Amino acid sequence: MAVALTLLLPTAVRESPIVEVSKLKGDLTISAATSLTDAFTELAKQFRKVNRGVKVRLNFGSSSTLLTQIQSGAPSDIMASADLTNLEKLVASGNVVVAPKVFARNTMAIAVKPGNPKLVRSVADLASLPFIALCGKTVPCGVYASSVLTRAGVMIAESKVTRGIDVKATLSAVANGDADAAIVYKTDVLSAKKTAVGIDIPGTQNVKAMYGIAPIRGSKNPANAKAFIDFVLSEQGWQILKSFGFERP
Repeated sequence: MAVALTLLLPTAVRESPIVEVSKLKGDLTISAATSLTDAFTELAKQFRKVNRGVKVRLNFGSSSTLLTQIQSGAPSDIMASADLTNLEKLVASGNVVVAPKVFARNTMAIAVKPGNPKLVRSVADLASLPFIALCGKTVPCGVYASSVLTRAGVMIAESKVTRGIDVKATLSAVANGDADAAIVYKTDVLSAKKTAVGIDIPGTQNVKAMYGIAPIRGSKNPANAKAFIDFVLSEQGWQILKSFGFERP
């Protein structure tokens, strides 16, 4: 039996009463890490209830992919990353000129098939599996997973690893039977529901994934970007993030 994750995902998010509709108008393009897909979809939905004149476009991908897109000139008003490293690279390249804000934390978990047929109970057990799924080496979830393995003193031959372009692709490898287990974000295991179950990783072996957010220099919609970032950092924004399993920064 897999050890159940200690945090359960609520079926609904409590909505705060809307006091006043803002006068903001125009577009807002948000580039956000794949692991934020569910949470930011809900955040955007609630944001638009107050900012009805703003058209929000969500662009999800691995943080390293989003970095490349923005540095290549792809239009974006906000970057929300699953790490601080990629935001620091945007600061270094001049694409971000304000200090990024940390808005949430995450941890890693082991994902296995329902029923845990391989009887995985710890990170050490991963070494004996035929195949495991990890995110790409430069993708934040891949970097975090590598740290977990190092802390646990576990080495896995690259020939036994299938690499996903982002956390959802990595988790899908388990659901589709292409891997026996994966190391992914705890929040993504929670959202997988019936397709995968999670096994907690002890704190001594785990890492804290820090999520940062910042407006992009040259944004054509700076007021909209500021309003959304303020919303993410607000108490209502935090309650939404919490409902999807994220932890306070």
